[in-house]
Amino acid sequence: MFFQNKYRPNVAVIVINKLGKVLWCQRIEHDGWQFPQGGIDKGETPEEAALREVKEEVGLDSSDIEIIYETKDWFKYDVPQERRRKYFRSGNFLGQKQKWFLAKLLTDDTRINLKASIPAEFDKWIWSTYWHPLETVVAFKRETYRQALIEMLPEYNKIIAKV
Repeated sequence: MFFQNKYRPNVAVIVINKLGKVLWCQRIEHDGWQFPQGGIDKGETPEEAALREVKEEVGLDSSDIEIIYETKDWFKYDVPQERRRKYFRSGNFLGQKQKWFLAKLLTDDTRINLKASIPAEFDKWIWSTYWHPLETVVAFKRETYRQALIEMLPEYNKIIAKV
């Protein structure tokens, strides 16, 4: 199969609460846990996509969070062939390339609403430690998560130093 553009542009957002924990969400199909993430629409900047995805997937408005950091590079991962149709409507991608964002929760976590959009993406969320996602994310995303977490660690440390 020929792939014109092999990787779908995407964003991922790590939301940090006032105690330095990160928002970790379980996919509604129970096929994994992940940070809020999603595709970038035509004409949308990565930051606009990040804010939209957080609103759609976990119900937090741009007034509920503050973007602290955007990764300098794009990170990419391949989606296993048997899962591509599920991830991509067209099925014409090998995987995703992502810009990652670190965001601070400014409001109370009672504002989190997993049913903010239909269809819902997640059915459960927890506050986890910064590195916990590496232990529980699906294997094909693990290296991308590791790279993004490492790049964002200095910014995360600045935030939690104020806790």
